[in-house]
Amino acid sequence: MKIKTLQSIQPNLYEEDYYLWIETTLRQIQNHDIENLDWENLAEEIEALGIEQRRKVESYLKQLLIHLLLYCYWESEREYCQRGWKNEIANFRDELEFSCRSKTLYNYILSCVDSVYPKARKQAINKSGLPSDVFPVKCPFTVDEILDDDYFPDV
Repeated sequence: MKIKTLQSIQPNLYEEDYYLWIETTLRQIQNHDIENLDWENLAEEIEALGIEQRRKVESYLKQLLIHLLLYCYWESEREYCQRGWKNEIANFRDELEFSCRSKTLYNYILSCVDSVYPKARKQAINKSGLPSDVFPVKCPFTVDEILDDDYFPDV
């Protein structure tokens, strides 16, 4: 009878019981049991964590930009929606502030505004039903303005 080692079981554990795999991997790391770590899946999971953090930054940034655009340019709805938009803007700024605690993610925000803005613009156009030429093609806000808790576009 062949005895399975922990190392030979782990790839199956990853596929069969992900949460148990996490608990097992954490214990192995805490105990410095590097010989039995499932390195392949661990590396994939760490990479996925980084990708997820960047995706969250992009998502919060896009939502923040959408609401800033609506606040600034959707004049016919401003009176009725301004309070809600301000609340959403504050919420998305709070989420980005958490991410900005990492200098790397702050720099990522700086680098992705230009690629996220067109998506936010498109969503604002779709949501408002306004003609596309109402919304600037290039982001009208600086990163400092986007992240500034006290900044709301002059309307």
